[in-house]
Amino acid sequence: MRIKVQLRCTECKSKNYSTTKNKRNTSKLELRKFCPKCGKHVIHKESK
Repeated sequence: MRIKVQLRCTECKSKNYSTTKNKRNTSKLELRKFCPKCGKHVIHKESK
């Protein structure tokens, strides 16, 4: 029961990463990852 999700940069709003998450018992993902457009590490939030 895993679903695919896209991670979007909070600063430039570009979709940079895709990952999977458990559908049943998780809330929205927030990960600190490197954004190639911004050139720095920023928080990426889950989007559909």
